[in-house]
Amino acid sequence: MRMKICHSNPSSAAHREAAAHARASVLIPRFILGTIISTAVLLPSLYDPLISTLYAFLCDSTFYNFSVFETIEILLFYAVIEPLYTVKFIRNPSLRTDIRRPKSRSSESDAIYRKRPRMRRPSRRLLEIASSIAPQILLDLILVKKFAGVSLADITRSGGYEPIETNDGHVSSSFLLPTMHNFSLSSPLQLRRALPANAPSSRRIVLELIISFFIYDTLFFFIHIAFHRVPVLRRIHRPHHRHGEMNPQVTNRLSVVERVSLILLANFSLNIIRSHVLTRTAFVPVFVYLLVEVHCGLDLEWGYDKVLPCGWGAGSKKHAVHHREGEGSYQPFFCWWDDAWESLEKNFGGNHGIDSS
Repeated sequence: MRMKICHSNPSSAAHREAAAHARASVLIPRFILGTIISTAVLLPSLYDPLISTLYAFLCDSTFYNFSVFETIEILLFYAVIEPLYTVKFIRNPSLRTDIRRPKSRSSESDAIYRKRPRMRRPSRRLLEIASSIAPQILLDLILVKKFAGVSLADITRSGGYEPIETNDGHVSSSFLLPTMHNFSLSSPLQLRRALPANAPSSRRIVLELIISFFIYDTLFFFIHIAFHRVPVLRRIHRPHHRHGEMNPQVTNRLSVVERVSLILLANFSLNIIRSHVLTRTAFVPVFVYLLVEVHCGLDLEWGYDKVLPCGWGAGSKKHAVHHREGEGSYQPFFCWWDDAWESLEKNFGGNHGIDSS
């Protein structure tokens, strides 16, 4: 009787074990996220007292009423989230996903290949920070803030105009159109934003966040393709690709035109569905977190692309490939549009990427 001896592959077994561990580890954040979203939508009464108390506190705050609140909120969250990822990047070289291969086999090129990307200290990035928030603050100070649930009279009054009433007392056709502040000695700049009186439900906040991110992801996808395919826009977008290995600090390397366009796109995605101002407040930290994570250059165990089911999330690995190759993976956060685009590319072909060298 012959005995069949099976020789297992240790590396293959280790790989399977690591993959199984990775799948199991994301069950915790996936369960937490799924529980919060489902209960917020299905049982809003659980959250409404907390949301009402929080919104009343915010509305009583002078800072929350300040017209530049959202810009400062973006800056504060970026100042916290990006350094955390930068420290993670420096301390965990084994997690790096975008190590550039040398073009030659010389020892000199190999040394460059192994060299850690140069990270700039916060003190050396003050000019970058100032240039990033200056356009946004300027827009905050010259454009009238318009939020759903606020009467037209309150909006026009906050913009330095005489109060105007409509039949229903609320903003109608002009909601999406930008309106310049009525500059005067008594109201030299847009310093205050008119806020809705009532807090939203948790159901409204969650659904508006989901829809607004879907809209942003869709619009950004097509605009991003234009940034790569249209020559004029390609020059505007090129600074974002001028770097060595992908790292968290790449997130903020944008031209002024591109930076303003992304902010306006996020605003449009929120305004088109008439989202509540508290939804906008919640949108900022999620938006900043996703932007930094897709640019972090790390394969994280709890990356959002692993936490989301069904391969919905694009993640840092795909975005690193986009930066390295200058084409493909045009999606900012999710995969559905890029999957459809890849199918078209297979049929029609073409190479129109950005040369990031």
